[in-house]
Amino acid sequence: MIHQTAEVSPKAKIGDNVKIWNHAQVRENATIGDNTIIGKNVYIDSGVSIGKNCKIQNNVSVFHGVTIEDGVFIGPHVCFTNDKYPRAINPDLTIKSASDWEISKTLIKEGAAIGANSTILPGVTIGKFALIGSGSVVTKDVDDYTVVFGNPAKKYGFVCKCGKPLKDICRVCWMKVEDIKKK
Repeated sequence: MIHQTAEVSPKAKIGDNVKIWNHAQVRENATIGDNTIIGKNVYIDSGVSIGKNCKIQNNVSVFHGVTIEDGVFIGPHVCFTNDKYPRAINPDLTIKSASDWEISKTLIKEGAAIGANSTILPGVTIGKFALIGSGSVVTKDVDDYTVVFGNPAKKYGFVCKCGKPLKDICRVCWMKVEDIKKK
């Protein structure tokens, strides 16, 4: 289902059972996997790859260079930036063009969850099932199953596949902290 006010490029590849809500924009050469939900006013830039079974909530900006694997949750107002040194103009005051940008690749791995109002700087990898606390600014890689938050985001513990804080062992998915630390 694509809402009538959404702008989806005919050159984008949209999977089965994808829901794209009102005023969202999906640019050319973006790919969105099956069963993914794109919320209201979301911007998906050209070439972005989004896996299946993802939930991207309202007002998220996903700029060129981002790959989102299967089962990722992205809370409202998250911004994935794409240039480490953004500027509008050159030193001679002429306006910069797309060729002036140095696009960095960003990877969000399977099952990760990114809290509302977080900013993800370019060139980082967020690990499998990692949890990014709301309002965080992620400036460096986050390991699998790790909980980070703050500005800049710092490690505060571990989380299991269920999404619950992991102190020793999870009685639902049977993950153990000692197994995560070995990776």
